Amino acid sequence: MTETDAIVALIALFEREGYARVEPPVLQPADVFIDLSGEDIRRRMFVTQDAAGAELCLRPEYTIPVCLQHLAQRGAEPLGYSYGGPVFRMRPAESGEFLQAGLESIGRTDVSAVDAEILALALEGHARLGGPSPVVKLGDMGLLHALIDTLGVAPAAKRRVIRAIVSGHGLASLAEPEGSGTQEHAGLLAAIEGQAPQAAKAFVEDILSIAGIASVGGRSAGEIAERFLARAANRTGLPDEARQVLERYLAIVGDPDQAAHAVRALAKDADLDIGPALTLFEERTGFMAARGLDVRSFSFAATFARNLDYYTGFIFEVQDPRRSDGKPVVGGGRYDRLLEHLGAEAPIPAVGCSFWLDRIVGTP
Repeated sequence: MTETDAIVALIALFEREGYARVEPPVLQPADVFIDLSGEDIRRRMFVTQDAAGAELCLRPEYTIPVCLQHLAQRGAEPLGYSYGGPVFRMRPAESGEFLQAGLESIGRTDVSAVDAEILALALEGHARLGGPSPVVKLGDMGLLHALIDTLGVAPAAKRRVIRAIVSGHGLASLAEPEGSGTQEHAGLLAAIEGQAPQAAKAFVEDILSIAGIASVGGRSAGEIAERFLARAANRTGLPDEARQVLERYLAIVGDPDQAAHAVRALAKDADLDIGPALTLFEERTGFMAARGLDVRSFSFAATFARNLDYYTGFIFEVQDPRRSDGKPVVGGGRYDRLLEHLGAEAPIPAVGCSFWLDRIVGTP
């Protein structure tokens, strides 16, 4: 089976389930990916300009383009979409153009049911393409956010915690560096702390320009701004009690039922009210079981996170056990705040997944 054949097979499956095929433009506004995608995509984008000087990029993934097209044409109307075609990212020792297929469900409020539906279709699609019995990894950014919020962690510290977990560095990376001149630049660091990265960088570059500083020690104004951003990110500490609770949470692994039991025990011991997020987690597991999925074979890990910034809830990856690199062949999750960031008047629930076709029909 070729990758093109795989797209045909997957689109037929998705359209059978009501996910109409769409094909957003290959050229996309670069700023939305810079602001809303993870660092892994931001640094791999192919960027260009139009005649007016506006920055554009070759489509690095499909979720944001599908969401932009949905908002422009259908607003908050609940709809499901499927897609299949080329995406473009710089990849070491691999082609920068490769084929992906996937589906997005936008606007449905039966959150637990549609989460289970997306995972079920991901596994059915993988089986249709001849993949072996897969390894399924689950996570839940919604549980993590609920836990951090209930602990009363300050917004800046919360961003640092989420960033540390998503990057795979863990809480150990949150230790504040010593002797780095933090006090000397306290005013500037306080001014940029909590700002969006692009806005903070522009602010620092403006300050350097006003001061007539083009470079210091061979570093450009942009590079100096990046260093100030990194220093500002390390200013906010995590209280010891919150750290202890988070460390216990991040140690939780097991199948979804085992994980739910462990999270309930943690919430009880620490007197934390995360009931709604945990109920959603358990409801999702129930819908998975109702679809005939073998939830006991799935592996939940509290540390599991995907390298896209817009995920807000359920996340998953499907892995081929024959691959030695651990890269997923299917991945997806819930992103309930993305469409609001893209211009919707209110949050719109959404969830989806994508297939790396070259990893499925190619040689492991």
